[in-house]
Amino acid sequence: MTQSVVVQVGQCGNQVGCRFWDLALREHAHVNKRGLYDEALSSFFRNVDSRKSYSGACCVGGRIQRLKARAVLIDMEEGVVNGILQGPLREVFDSTQLLTDVSGSGNNWAVGHLTYGSAYRESIVNTLRKTAEHCDCLQCFFLIHSMGGGTGSGLGTRVLSLLEEEFSDVCRIVTAMYPSAEDDVITSPYNSVLAMRELTEHADCVLPVENQSLVDIVNKISLMSHGAKPGCVLKKDCTVTSGHGSLSPTEKPFDAMNNIVANLLLNITSSARFEGSLNMDLNEIAMNLVPFPRLHYLVPSLTPLYTLADVNIPTRRLDQMFSDAFSKDHQLIRADPKHSLYLACALMVRGNVQVSDLRRNIERLRPSLPFVSWNQEGWKTGLCSVPPVGHSHSLLALANNTCVKPTFMELRERFTKLYRKKAHLHHYLHVDGMEQSIFSEALSSLDALIDEYHQLDATKARLTPDPPRLSIAR
Repeated sequence: MTQSVVVQVGQCGNQVGCRFWDLALREHAHVNKRGLYDEALSSFFRNVDSRKSYSGACCVGGRIQRLKARAVLIDMEEGVVNGILQGPLREVFDSTQLLTDVSGSGNNWAVGHLTYGSAYRESIVNTLRKTAEHCDCLQCFFLIHSMGGGTGSGLGTRVLSLLEEEFSDVCRIVTAMYPSAEDDVITSPYNSVLAMRELTEHADCVLPVENQSLVDIVNKISLMSHGAKPGCVLKKDCTVTSGHGSLSPTEKPFDAMNNIVANLLLNITSSARFEGSLNMDLNEIAMNLVPFPRLHYLVPSLTPLYTLADVNIPTRRLDQMFSDAFSKDHQLIRADPKHSLYLACALMVRGNVQVSDLRRNIERLRPSLPFVSWNQEGWKTGLCSVPPVGHSHSLLALANNTCVKPTFMELRERFTKLYRKKAHLHHYLHVDGMEQSIFSEALSSLDALIDEYHQLDATKARLTPDPPRLSIAR
């Protein structure tokens, strides 16, 4: 069994990470009735016996003593991490896994990347090494951060480059939250474009998630709930409520959005955490879905999202679930993949689903999905037998598709509006080590990335149907 480490950076990264650990523990508790520390738990948790003087880890197969998450929590403000340590998950982390400061990065990528990145470099590397040493077979680092703030974008991408330096052979999968156009951080376009260059250079895979897309999903679910029969609420364990039932007014504004991203992480890690007839190795995601090293941005799509209790919406049949995964309503970025070009696609299914159902739906959907001519069979599939709590099955689709291009073009446009007037630039240039050339290099990197997608899009017009296959006479 392999192990993975989750690295949470900044306010957003730690809030999403907190939700992931909460839901992961709930899933394992639902399946692991005997209270044994099994291989599934060992993939993301250590079992520590605090009665032993050296607090040694217990072997797989023994009783659960005290579970510790394989995680590193980093934030240059204390608030969110302190909140986690005072909440129900306080026993899951210890002080050796935490790195905090008090002043924050002031929504400035340069402060996070250069100032804090330099000051905390040694501490970050030591913490990552200690966490990695607890793993028998380290397979993957999951990095969670936002793109718009200072710590998430700046220090988050600095951690990413450190992971490449220190653990070059270990897969690096990044979940990056992109700000909406109405973001209240005025410098978020600067932070996002500066971070984009680092993601393009140092990540193996990036799962971009747009805040606006999450807002749209939560609003739609809320409208459906309020428009239902009297007394109807969201299902207790639906994707947005995280087991609490209904969109409670006591929940924080971003809780429902964070739950959706946490469910994305639950699904992508399910093959590593549970058994399945066709489990997908995490390394295989980058191996099979990234034909060109820079084009590693995978559009995530999740279903079910709109599951309500006692509402007049028919239960989603299995085939409908596969169709939903390729609709705009279920994507975590606003894009239309059916009018763009697929380079590859992964389907990660959970629950009692047969391989034959998977293949049948791929054959059914294939004619409507334009794949590049040289990778018409570019499908990767995974089957995990354990469904999410509260559902009979679920599906995560990861599409390497040129539809991410408009998102990046919109980001470039917002960056250019500020940069053309040199607005707020002095806040960055006052930071030691920050030069204006870093801005122009980041913009050039984004231009080159958009151009690569554009060149691939241009081949779509030249797509030709596959020649008929040879039929064997019987």
